[in-house]
Amino acid sequence: MATKEEAKKALDKVIEKSRIHLYKPIQIAEILYRARMDNSIDLLDLEQYRTKSKRWRDEISLPLLGRVCTSSAKFQDNLFDENAIPPILLNALGKENVRTGGAVEAYIYNLFFAKHSQLSMALDYCTKSTSADFFVKKFIDLFWNEPGLRRSLDKIYEIIVYSLFSTIVEAVHFKVTLSIDAEKMGILEEFDDFASKVMCIDSRNTAFVQDAKMYRVGVTNAADRGLDMYSNWGPAIQIKHLSLDVELAENIVSGISSDRIVIVCKDAEKNTIFSLLSQIGWRSRIQSIVTESDLINWYEKALRGVYASEIGNRLLDVLKYEIAEEFPSVNSFPSVLKERHYERIKDDFWK
Repeated sequence: MATKEEAKKALDKVIEKSRIHLYKPIQIAEILYRARMDNSIDLLDLEQYRTKSKRWRDEISLPLLGRVCTSSAKFQDNLFDENAIPPILLNALGKENVRTGGAVEAYIYNLFFAKHSQLSMALDYCTKSTSADFFVKKFIDLFWNEPGLRRSLDKIYEIIVYSLFSTIVEAVHFKVTLSIDAEKMGILEEFDDFASKVMCIDSRNTAFVQDAKMYRVGVTNAADRGLDMYSNWGPAIQIKHLSLDVELAENIVSGISSDRIVIVCKDAEKNTIFSLLSQIGWRSRIQSIVTESDLINWYEKALRGVYASEIGNRLLDVLKYEIAEEFPSVNSFPSVLKERHYERIKDDFWK
C-alpha cells in the first residue's frame, strides 16, 4: 500500500515534467473528482477510468485552455505507468482526496494557475514590447531561469526561430524555381499529366516559380525528436536547446528524411553536436548549425539594424501571433471549476 507521501512525490514529479498545458495533472484531478463524487469507482482498477478519464480531462481543458490534448494514445497512457501514477498511487491520492474533501484536486489546479501566472508574466514581456525594447536573450532567460517554465522552452525556441526565419525570408522576397533538364523533355512529355498535377510544370511550361516559405510542423513529441520546421526549398530544421547524447542525435537525424538539416542549438552544444554526428557518420547531412548567438545577432539586426523599419515590426507581429497560437490565455477558473469551490478547501499537507 502506498503512503500519501509517496503518492504526493509521484504527483509532483508528473506536474514538474508536464508542459504548460498540464494535461496529465488535469486528467489526474478529474479522475480524483469523479471518484470522490462516485464511490463505485475503484481506483485500483485501471480499466474503469483509463479511457473515460481522457474525456473527463478534455471536458475541463477545453473551457480552461481552449484546446484539448492531441498527443498519441501511447503517450497519454504513459500517465499510468509505474514511473508515473500507477493505480496503487492513484488510489492513495484518491483516499487523501476523499479525506480532505477535494484537497488533492485543489492542489493540482492551484499549481496549474501558479504556472500560468508565471507564463503570463514572461509572455507579457514579448506582447507588450516594441522593436526598440525587445531583446530576445532576455525573453529566453525568462523561461530558462524559471523552473516552472523550462519545460516550455523548446516551444519558445521554436517560435523564436520560426518568427525570425520566416520574416527574413519574406522580407528578402526569396524565390524558389523548379525547372526541367532540357535533355529530359521526352520523359516529361510522357508524364505530362503527372508533372502538371504534382510538380506544377508541364511540357509547355517548363519552370515554376514560387515564394520561399518556412513552415512549422506544430507539435514536438514527448521525446523531443523529429522535425520542427521545414522549407519549400529543401532544408529541414530541428530546434534543440537541451543536451544531446548519441542515441538522441541518431533519433534526430534518422527521424528526418532530408539530406539537408539545419540544427538550432545553444552555443555550448555546437561542438558536441558536430562530434556526435561525426561519430554516427551523419555529419554530411547537416547543412549548418545555428547557435543562440546567431539568433541574438540576427534579432538585433532585424529589430534595430539598418532595415529595422522594414523588418522590426513585422518580426514582432509574427512572434506575438505565434505565441498567442501556442500558449493559451488563462484568466480565471471556468464555471465548471468555480462550482467546486476549491478556495474553501484547506489542508496543511496539500498546501
